[in-house]
Amino acid sequence: MKAKDETLISVEEALAIILERIQPVAAETIALGKSTRRVLAEPVVSPANVPPFANSAMDGYALVAADSHQASKQKPVTLRVIDNIPAGATPTRVVEPGTCARIMTGAPMPAGADAVVRFEETSEYLPAEQTRDDEVLVYRAVSAGDNVRLAGEDVQQGQTVLQAGHLLRPQDVGLLAAIGQASVSVCRQPRVAVLATGDELVDVDEPVTPGKIRNSNEYVQAAMIEKYGGEAVRLGIARDTVADLTAKIQAGLQQQVDLFLTSAGVSVGDFDMVKNVLAQEGEMQFWQVGIKPGKPLAFGLLHHGSRAVPLIGLPGNPVAAMVAFEVFARPAILKLAGCRSWEKTTVKAKLDEAVTNSGRRHYMRAFVYPGEEGYRVTTRGSGVTVQGSGILTSMVWANGLVVVPEQVTHLPAGSVVEVWILD
Repeated sequence: MKAKDETLISVEEALAIILERIQPVAAETIALGKSTRRVLAEPVVSPANVPPFANSAMDGYALVAADSHQASKQKPVTLRVIDNIPAGATPTRVVEPGTCARIMTGAPMPAGADAVVRFEETSEYLPAEQTRDDEVLVYRAVSAGDNVRLAGEDVQQGQTVLQAGHLLRPQDVGLLAAIGQASVSVCRQPRVAVLATGDELVDVDEPVTPGKIRNSNEYVQAAMIEKYGGEAVRLGIARDTVADLTAKIQAGLQQQVDLFLTSAGVSVGDFDMVKNVLAQEGEMQFWQVGIKPGKPLAFGLLHHGSRAVPLIGLPGNPVAAMVAFEVFARPAILKLAGCRSWEKTTVKAKLDEAVTNSGRRHYMRAFVYPGEEGYRVTTRGSGVTVQGSGILTSMVWANGLVVVPEQVTHLPAGSVVEVWILD
């Protein structure tokens, strides 16, 4: 095991080292209906035009646009209706000058027609006594192309519609359905082991006796893994013995996990048992990162046969563990899942109050809200000292994290800051 190094490394340096050892997992082919929130493993090229044929964008009458150029409510144009085309039908008549076809939204445009006039602009909507059953009056001029969706207007055959690394949203799934993509190649969900360590921990359904606390970290981290597209493999609590911790690590590795997350046991003040076991099971680095909360962090590779499984050791305090997860574990999981980008959604907001900083990059729990001149943000609220690293209710209250750079020691009220949006 490497000797302890009290020198702080930067957030960027730590994250770069972690991501360098992370590679996307293998691809699998799944049904389109199960693909939401999965990441494409390869580009998708459309085999057809969307729409596949020119069709009406409105309920109305398909006509030769030039026939309507003099039309008005005072002097309507009379056209003979030669066909009625519902959606799903195939037109059988050719529209010639002086004629038109009644047409529904989505129905194919008949040959000869180059525009559609809406029902509301004809005698179907404003009946006229002098019209015959096979005639319609047009009260408004239209131009060629009006109310017509052209073939390939949305997607053209051979067009790359989505790139590899794209996280599929409902609208993306709809687009894939429109081009006939019944199945899709995606990166499988990364399997992420979650292991909490410590003799002080008890599970949620066990009584809390003196000196004990409940194991919230396992539940928080499992939920965050699933939030960011992974599959949580929960290993429970490892006690502070070499045998138990080693057994739990091996149990996780035997389940073919892609990433290992532990919490607690990696700070300077901790007993060396966790660090020693992790070092014996692989190649580990133990860092003091220039971040608040969450300074202690471990990273390395666990050996399992020919595989090397990355491990991130998070702090034990629940808020510190959550912040470190957002900064370090979240990008690792997203990269494993095939994502090409893992930046957080951010906004600029004005501080309601002054804040101070200790020389590390501070991710302050905060509540951001719209103001009269843009976003406002406060780091105070929830009825507790919100910046304590053990105050889990502050994360329930917070909807963002104010990012205070390490070189900034004081920000007066009204300062514009970057805020990571949590939800």
